[in-house]
Amino acid sequence: MNFSRTPLLLALLTALCPAAQAADTATTPQTTDLAPVQVKASTHNDRHGTAIDAYGNASLHDTPASVTVIGRRQIENRQIRTLSELAREDASLGDNYAPVGYYQDISIRGYPLDPATGFRFNNLTVTGEQEIALEDKQQVEVLKGLAGLQAGVMEPGGVVNYVSKRAANVRTVTLGTDSHGSRYGALDLGGWLTPDFGLRANLVWEDTHSYVQHADGRRNFYSIAADWHITPKATLELDSDDQASAQRSVSGYQLLGGSVIPPHASTSRMLGFEPWQQPVSVHTSNTSARFNYAFDDAWVLRLAAGHSRSVINDNVAFAYGCFYSPDCASGATPGNFFAPNGDYDVYDYRSPDDTRVSDEARATLQGHFDTGSVSHDISIGTSAFRRTIDRRVEVYDYVGTANIADVDPPYFPPSPNQPGASRRRLTSWQHSVFALDRIHLGDHWQVIAGDRFVRLHERAWDSSGVLERDTVMSKALPQAAVLWQPTAPLTAYLSYSEGLSLGEEAPYWTSNNGDMLAPRLSRQIEAGVKYAMSDAFDLTGAIYRIRQPYQFAQPDNSAAGFTFVQHGEEVHTGLELGAQGRVSDNLHVTASASFIRAEAQNTGTPAYEGHQVANVPHFRAVLHADYRLPFLPKLSLLGGWRYASPNVATPDGRVRVSAYNVFDAGLRYATQWHDHALTWRLSMDNVFNRFYWRDTGSSGGDSYLFPGAPRLARLSLTMAL
Repeated sequence: MNFSRTPLLLALLTALCPAAQAADTATTPQTTDLAPVQVKASTHNDRHGTAIDAYGNASLHDTPASVTVIGRRQIENRQIRTLSELAREDASLGDNYAPVGYYQDISIRGYPLDPATGFRFNNLTVTGEQEIALEDKQQVEVLKGLAGLQAGVMEPGGVVNYVSKRAANVRTVTLGTDSHGSRYGALDLGGWLTPDFGLRANLVWEDTHSYVQHADGRRNFYSIAADWHITPKATLELDSDDQASAQRSVSGYQLLGGSVIPPHASTSRMLGFEPWQQPVSVHTSNTSARFNYAFDDAWVLRLAAGHSRSVINDNVAFAYGCFYSPDCASGATPGNFFAPNGDYDVYDYRSPDDTRVSDEARATLQGHFDTGSVSHDISIGTSAFRRTIDRRVEVYDYVGTANIADVDPPYFPPSPNQPGASRRRLTSWQHSVFALDRIHLGDHWQVIAGDRFVRLHERAWDSSGVLERDTVMSKALPQAAVLWQPTAPLTAYLSYSEGLSLGEEAPYWTSNNGDMLAPRLSRQIEAGVKYAMSDAFDLTGAIYRIRQPYQFAQPDNSAAGFTFVQHGEEVHTGLELGAQGRVSDNLHVTASASFIRAEAQNTGTPAYEGHQVANVPHFRAVLHADYRLPFLPKLSLLGGWRYASPNVATPDGRVRVSAYNVFDAGLRYATQWHDHALTWRLSMDNVFNRFYWRDTGSSGGDSYLFPGAPRLARLSLTMAL
């Protein structure tokens, strides 16, 4: 953890305590007791507006796109800590190379997110190579599908936006543990120092006892948010956070011989473990500033800037392939999979000071005007985004061969080699101008038309500093939609979007190792409906079709046996259904279902076509219920169900992992103790301790299998101070 800013943090906390106490003195004692309840009560309001501005500054009901909002109440009740756990909350989300002890990635609508552009903090891009803390977040917004106008160069699945808590008179402490003995503490402290200036601070300390042997970890996090109402027309919001974590990374399984699912796989065994393996430490910081100035009731200027930095010290005894196993010596078994007998190679991998930095600045002018009987809501703006990667020459050396049946692998001495000097490996610039017009045609129709013109300039160097690639391109990314609102509760829409994503790099085991393929233009058409059954309960549905050029390792007669190519298209056609809100005074429900047909078409490789692509189940469903007992209103029962159909694990579709049902349960008990509000939470994930494969995704062109977490119980107490 970086302690250089700790004195400033302590000074702010000292200022907050008397300020919040003064605010409480001026009100009744009940106001203090109900501070946590105020946070919960905002959950429903959060669902009707987001910070995502791909379709202008509109409510969710007026947004022609599928957007999932995971509110503060849901995060707290489910005791969500990681991105992989967050992905369980919506059926359209899934893991994509999400190891325990490492930063994680997810897929939306079957497309993995690009860590360079897929994650946002208060609508500004942050480095995805970090575990973004949730303790200081009021909600998490998931925009599903293409939004080139929102993000410019991005993968077609969507974006995830984390929204921070704002200043409020709140003082709570949360203490927690779990069934493995982890320890957790979090402080949420805020207040208005003056009527126009407020602060919010969050501090977290976590000592994790992992369900995987040798994978215990620790985490320290703190954040500060400031709100300043400079004048009645001008506001400034500032956010800054710092997090340090350390945990051994857990390698994934691979198919045996490239075609057999490993039998008797263990959720608790660390493949490749060696006692000299150091934890992966990640130190991250994210800072943003947002200034809004209202010229009048119709026109607002919004300025925003953000800086995100992630420094990764990557250390792992990595379990990968079988190039050195006697069982693969003949060459009949692909070396980039585990051996048929369960052998795998162990590599000493060390890459310290792997530094990723993202900087973004944006200016937007939003306004309203009328032209006769037609009214317009417009947004025009410009943005600049820079991403850099600095890396040292890593150590990646074979040290021995082990077997998946080993509880702990044999001892292999580490490599004597040391990492080399750090060099700039990537500099990427995006400059954009964008405009959007929401046209109101009477009371029932709206037409939205917008475009983003992006210029991309990206330069990449090899480990010796030689320029490998200099990419310059410009592209217009249009976006359009029609909305029909026959009644206030009902919105139906049809939308079209385009997006641009960078080409992928050829894996080392292909004939064109290291080549970067051409960027890909993606197109999406979506039709959906949103119906507000009441002020507290919403129903949604959407059908979509996304097309993106297909990049894959094509079998051929080259010496490597494969060449990485761009040929044909990957087409995802899907249906999404959702229900969220308060069904009755005592029952709150969140439910979603996702049907996806994901195919590769016209690839020139018949074996890769006509079936589901890897790591995209045909069907997923999620249900969470929160029921407050009428005869004991302080106690609520929580329950959940997650389902995924069989999941493809190979490009030819011949190998699939089994479908799974996972059930979750929990309790929440709210009471008072000496005029302090107390909330007890008990959550139990995977109640029946079901083994399942949660992820058959890939990284760097290699495929991995990750088991789902076994039964885990968490207990926490939140107290208003």
